[in-house]
Amino acid sequence: MRQSCGRLIEGSLTGPGGHRMAGAERDRVAPEWPGSSGTFKGVRSRLAGMKIRQNVRHWASKQALTMPVVGERMNDWLVDKHTDIFAAKADPERADERRDHLDGFFDATMDTYVAALNAGFTEAEAREITHVQANFDFYNHGWTEMMEFPSDELEDHYERYRDFFARYDITIDDPLGDFRPAGGIPDAPSTPERLDDPEHPHAVGGFADDVYVETADGEVVVGGTEEPEDVSVDEAPGMGTNDADEVES
Repeated sequence: MRQSCGRLIEGSLTGPGGHRMAGAERDRVAPEWPGSSGTFKGVRSRLAGMKIRQNVRHWASKQALTMPVVGERMNDWLVDKHTDIFAAKADPERADERRDHLDGFFDATMDTYVAALNAGFTEAEAREITHVQANFDFYNHGWTEMMEFPSDELEDHYERYRDFFARYDITIDDPLGDFRPAGGIPDAPSTPERLDDPEHPHAVGGFADDVYVETADGEVVVGGTEEPEDVSVDEAPGMGTNDADEVES
């Protein structure tokens, strides 16, 4: 498995409007971002789109998910957490009616995650693949307010993982492909009218060319971090010691 240390990003991020910001422009724009201190870290804290976070709890979760016995418990915890996270991004009047669908969908993507790890993808890449699947699903349902990247980047994200997606018959129209359970997953009402003029309040564009990872120190790197040698399953949320800890995607 290739787990290589990532490269620190210092040159650019995406500003309002979706264009890439060079360092000087970023500094000028930063004070205008709500909640920003005007520093690079201040801007980063506002980017809630397709940027993967990675810390010891993510590594511990990966370890737990791929182990016998505790794997099922970790799977259920991660499914519940992801459903909670994305239901909170939904139109409040629609959130409850989508929860069963989200549970079924995220349960299936846990198998995708393990398959991607087995195929040699890094932890961050494997996790990002599942997020791309979810965003395909959100788009297909017209749930644009839940998307993590703008709909005009769907093809870009697909192309980055084309070989893996093709191996398992995953497409934008069929986000689960071969990972769809034999009995299917619960359906939920679509809102296709939102595709006419999509709004993406939780999306940030400009991260479609690579996997961007925010480390435990708040730095943004390309590719991810090295897996710690001494990570313990006990550090995974839901495994006992960190039950109340948040694990951000």
